[in-house]
Amino acid sequence: MKAYLHQIHPVLPVRDVVEALDFYVNRLGFKIAFADDSKKPTYAGIMRDGIEIHLQWHDAKEWEIAVDRPMLRIVAENIEVLYEEFADKDVFHDHTLLRETAWGTKEFAFYDPFKNGLTFYRDV
Repeated sequence: MKAYLHQIHPVLPVRDVVEALDFYVNRLGFKIAFADDSKKPTYAGIMRDGIEIHLQWHDAKEWEIAVDRPMLRIVAENIEVLYEEFADKDVFHDHTLLRETAWGTKEFAFYDPFKNGLTFYRDV
């Protein structure tokens, strides 16, 4: 029998799990998979289509280095449709563009409210 890796559930650090849930659910179309507490969660999971991301509370004193945040690369079908969906949700920053890259992808990227990077892409 051979071992087989079939999923990954990245854990993103957030200062406020409720605020993060609001962003991912109401702006990016995720659904809540679970939360450790219904009123003041410190750990929760969200799902959309075939991916699951976990959100974990971190104390403010752990946020000293502003650029020390994870960057997720999420493979997406119909990238143009997804770009238009998110464009209407006021989540992009000034430099967010749907573009073809030198490494053979079509992609766009932005940050969540806690500066975790989200890149959505497909191969060209």
